[in-house]
Amino acid sequence: MTTRPDAATLEALKRCGAATIHESQAQRGAVDPAIKPLSPAMRVAGPAFTVKCKPGDNLALHYALVKAQPGDVLVVDYEGFSQSGPWGDVMTLAAKTRGIAGLAIDGTVRDSTSIVEMGFPVFSRGACIKGTNKYQPGAAGIPLVFGGVLVNPGDIIVGDGDGLVVIDQREVAEVLAAAQAREAKEEAVRKRILAGTTTVEILGVQDLLVKYGMT
Repeated sequence: MTTRPDAATLEALKRCGAATIHESQAQRGAVDPAIKPLSPAMRVAGPAFTVKCKPGDNLALHYALVKAQPGDVLVVDYEGFSQSGPWGDVMTLAAKTRGIAGLAIDGTVRDSTSIVEMGFPVFSRGACIKGTNKYQPGAAGIPLVFGGVLVNPGDIIVGDGDGLVVIDQREVAEVLAAAQAREAKEEAVRKRILAGTTTVEILGVQDLLVKYGMT
């Protein structure tokens, strides 16, 4: 069984950001960019608690609110359905009370303004005012495809204003080390730019520009 990352590791992943992590794991794990944070300032990192709901129903989400551990990110396959909002401000309050770190749903939510004001990270395909039923069976704690990416329970979800990325739970230490090394390299590049070096010089693409007549 894979050990859950500690709080310091999750905070470090959050600081690195989704784009850096994506680059640092050979450009794997990028979730469909149509699944976006309700606010660009939202950031999240935590183990995935996977949930599958039938479109138009949120019974499985209520189950997940009881079963998820503090620090988990609810990762919900709602089949991209956009004609109902299975998550709103009341469920957000319940999630915050239980210490859940955030929600990522392949679908829409409602009460989005209240959710943003509550400071709870939610990534979705947008908002829909229509409600849902609560009588269809769903599933939780299963592998699922979310925004085009396979997510296993316990895989790490990192999200920010750029979107979401999935890290295989077995590769967290290696990915974090690579991401931090990339951050250090980019900081050195920033210093060179501030010192007057051009990005053309840093990237070494002068010959390509000459080749293509871009002089």
